[in-house]
Amino acid sequence: MTPQRITLVTLGVADMARARAFYEALGWERHPESQEAVTFYQANGFAFGLFGLEDLAKDQGRPGAALGTGATTLAQNFATEAEVDAAYARALAAGAAPLKAPEKVFWGGYSGYFADPDGHVWELAMNPYWPLNDDGSLTLPGPSDAD
Repeated sequence: MTPQRITLVTLGVADMARARAFYEALGWERHPESQEAVTFYQANGFAFGLFGLEDLAKDQGRPGAALGTGATTLAQNFATEAEVDAAYARALAAGAAPLKAPEKVFWGGYSGYFADPDGHVWELAMNPYWPLNDDGSLTLPGPSDAD
């Protein structure tokens, strides 16, 4: 088994109902194993979870800890600029806070940022140097892929 993997990403949220409503407005489908205190979504190759902030801190062995947001960026890559624009518009319609509207960027791609209702930052991008697999997943190109 490779140690270089992620199987679950969990975000701490202040209001579970609000967080669920936001992600479901983006088109995410709640997994049946979800519970009142924790929500799961099957993502492409890993699971994505929402966990109440207080419960998450307690589960981490840090009851009462003030958990922060914004120092990590989650990202979704798309095949076209139009797909980035559509995803950005959908996020704003679902209640996201706009951070940076999608635009052409210095590295040759196209990207924008929003924050979910709990302040978790998402980047939406089209990277012409990182083509997506048919299922939308990303495999970083290797040195031999540049030839």
